[in-house]
Amino acid sequence: MADEVVLLDAYFSMYGMKVRVALAEKGVDYEYKEQDLLNKGPVLLEMNPVHKSIPVLIHNGKPICESLIIVEYIDQVWQDKSPLLPSHPYQRAQARFWADFVDKKKAEARFWADFVDKKVYEAGRRITWSTKREEQESAKKELIDAIKLLEAELGDKPYFGGDTFGFLDVALIPFYSWSQVYETYGNFSIEEHCPKLIRWFKKCLEKESVSKSLIDPKKIYEFVLSVKNKCGNEQSRNLRGVSYVHGKLKKLFHYVSKNYKRFNARKVNK
Repeated sequence: MADEVVLLDAYFSMYGMKVRVALAEKGVDYEYKEQDLLNKGPVLLEMNPVHKSIPVLIHNGKPICESLIIVEYIDQVWQDKSPLLPSHPYQRAQARFWADFVDKKKAEARFWADFVDKKVYEAGRRITWSTKREEQESAKKELIDAIKLLEAELGDKPYFGGDTFGFLDVALIPFYSWSQVYETYGNFSIEEHCPKLIRWFKKCLEKESVSKSLIDPKKIYEFVLSVKNKCGNEQSRNLRGVSYVHGKLKKLFHYVSKNYKRFNARKVNK
């Protein structure tokens, strides 16, 4: 019996892009279900009753939540192709360490991926949505410091894991889709500060699993510009991330849902 795989997601979500890249890398066929984050449907609420957020992977009727946990799950379940985490225990721990660093800096085993989410992506969020120049400048400094640390870890390797595309690469590559937004609103150049990271972007984009799973940076920029124009500075000031909804963002996500097809020019494997 074939696996039934469903992904509850929103096309602009960096966290969802990680999962899409991992599924594509493993060659897993899945059904993509775009979520209206203004009017959360019963499936999302049932499958993720705690956080009520995307992405959610539903595998044979069972939900897996939180992007890095989902990526690890995908790697463990579909082991026959493109391993994302190294087999050696130490290398495996280091891969998780750096992947946590990308998100929010937890334990060593997942430090780098968490760093990406809570340092890199969080700083990028504040650059994008803050209306206060001082806060944008502070966030820009944090972001540049964070990606410099990541670039130092990358060094001259083609990928963070060495010669093969792996866990930390999956965790960080959605940063590419939002890079134009960060550079525009932060008024800085990633290449000027981290040229090796730009080289890594280009290397990753040579992979079909990456290029077909990410949203073009120009489209993300158009999305953000439309949100700002539609909602005005007051709502932008209160934005707390584009992967979930706060009460004051109802108009924003209603607008996004109505204009999904206009912004989303990609096709997803089903």
